[in-house]
Amino acid sequence: PRAGRGFLPVSTERAVRGPPGPGLSAPCLCRRERVRAMFYHAYEHYLESAFPYDELRPLTCDGQDTWGSFSLTLIDALDTLLILGNVSEFQRVVNVLQEGVDFDIDVNASVFETNIRVVGGLLSAHLLSRKAGVEVEAGWPCSGPLLRMAEEAARKLLPAFQTPTGMPYGTVNLLHGINPGETPVTCTAGIGTFIVEFATLSHLTGDPVFEDVARKALKALWKNRSDIGLVGNHIDVITAKWVAQDAGIGAGVDSYFEYLVKGAILLQDKELMSMFLEYNKAIKNYTKFDDWYLWVQMYKGTVSMPVFQSLEAYWPGLQSLIGDVDNAMRTFLNYYTVWKQFGGLPEFYNIPQGYTVDKREGYPLRPELIESAMYLYRATRDPTLLELGRDAVESIEKISKVDCGFATIKDLRDHRLDNRMESFFLAETIKYLYLLFDPDNFIHNDGSDFDVVVTPYGECVLDAGGYIFNTEAHPIDPAALHCCRKRKEEQWEVEDLMREFYSRKRTKKFTLKRAPDHGEGEKAKDPEDASSENAGEKRSSKKSSHSLLSCPSQSFNSKLAVLGQVFLDNT
Repeated sequence: PRAGRGFLPVSTERAVRGPPGPGLSAPCLCRRERVRAMFYHAYEHYLESAFPYDELRPLTCDGQDTWGSFSLTLIDALDTLLILGNVSEFQRVVNVLQEGVDFDIDVNASVFETNIRVVGGLLSAHLLSRKAGVEVEAGWPCSGPLLRMAEEAARKLLPAFQTPTGMPYGTVNLLHGINPGETPVTCTAGIGTFIVEFATLSHLTGDPVFEDVARKALKALWKNRSDIGLVGNHIDVITAKWVAQDAGIGAGVDSYFEYLVKGAILLQDKELMSMFLEYNKAIKNYTKFDDWYLWVQMYKGTVSMPVFQSLEAYWPGLQSLIGDVDNAMRTFLNYYTVWKQFGGLPEFYNIPQGYTVDKREGYPLRPELIESAMYLYRATRDPTLLELGRDAVESIEKISKVDCGFATIKDLRDHRLDNRMESFFLAETIKYLYLLFDPDNFIHNDGSDFDVVVTPYGECVLDAGGYIFNTEAHPIDPAALHCCRKRKEEQWEVEDLMREFYSRKRTKKFTLKRAPDHGEGEKAKDPEDASSENAGEKRSSKKSSHSLLSCPSQSFNSKLAVLGQVFLDNT
């Protein structure tokens, strides 16, 4: 191992799972266990041959740094370990990361990739730590070593946002900030893919700077959309001039749209959802043809590239989140035909010609079509979606599996391989396949099971489901965002509901005294004044309290997240 890194042994202790739950058929059980075996084949060879480097090179059985020298595969795979039930390895890797990962290094890192993989992975692992049996410190989830690591990594990215427009540079030096001469041209996704991680960080730490910069970047893109409602592919973050004017849903743009929807659900933010729905109208009007989505000129709407990109395959899953399941299934089936043609999704597929595009024939084991299958299966239970999962397992094992892991497919036409296994293979592809075949996984919790934890701000409900996956498939528990600050409006809403309930039932008298809050910026109450107060008195905007129950407030009721879908509520 390199200097400064802790040695990680190869052995992994696997948790023993019981018999399948009532929702798991024998074929699903068999495929789930095949996916588990795929994970360990890749993971153990990473530990043996590549750690502490970022990624495994499976053809030469060694490692390489790719995105910043963070032992990235280990961070990306951490929450997958728990989803597979391996709590002992999760606990051990948490300790290794605390001891071995250092962000004070002279490395030029992608702002986008560091956020989704490192910040997202650490936040997810932090929020899952208690479930994984890690001994959490007092104040969790509002404090903890993984949270501090995530915050440290995110702070290294903040200099990138110091631009006249608020849109970030694409690259930052982790030690020195923005390099002189750094290009100001950034892709749209590299600007609009921060709200999930940065808002979570702000809510957990109490520092609003992260959510503030993420929102400013989102709104800058919105402000600079074209008159017909589209955004281009690359923009100058200094001048706000569009450098690449191709508009579509794929590479360079994709996760911007994804984060408007997921940010809206996570934060119950009506504005973000409204922005996406406006974009969705323009996308349907100008880019959709026979349930395919093409690339068009952002100002004129004329077709510029009649291609399907593999990164676009996330779109049916995103459509399912806004309740547009029928359109999602039709588009998914189009994409599935491409998979069946090649045994994977080529990076670019020429729709009129029905074949790959020159120099874009590869498949780096991307997760997007499997991701959409997982979401749509939760919404529809259509067995066709399980067939895609079966085909994915067969294709990846047959074409990509080598002695030291799974290799990127360089060319789907002749199945030549490339010497790389991206960290997202363990973070996303394997995870979504496993969840597709494991309907009883805790990730799919419908709210029937939950934990109550005590924080410095009162009791908090966690692990009730409704997890929001970031674009690297790291699950965030939305309830955690309401654990680490006092929210008087939420407390009063709960109290009012409880009073109404007991009033109607007329079973007993209900009163609730608010505990005085001596927080920052507020004056301690005189004991005589406090003794005369009770729950029936008029609320003062200057008084706060310790919430007995903190849970997500429904600040707008037009969306309801249930089992991976958001249904319109017209009542």
